[in-house]
Amino acid sequence: MWQELLIVLALLLVIEGIFPFLAPGRFRAALLELAKADDRLLRITGLISMLVGVGLLYLVK
Repeated sequence: MWQELLIVLALLLVIEGIFPFLAPGRFRAALLELAKADDRLLRITGLISMLVGVGLLYLVK
């Protein structure tokens, strides 16, 4: 169980690191735009992300 969780965490870190590694300028610009977004938009985006993740887990399992 813990091994799978650590594998998932490692893959998450690899995937999250790809964009800033390949295009640091664009990544910085995206973060600046994200910082300008209101809380409601960020919450909706987070909710959609979580629901897609749960859906993918359901399909895989």
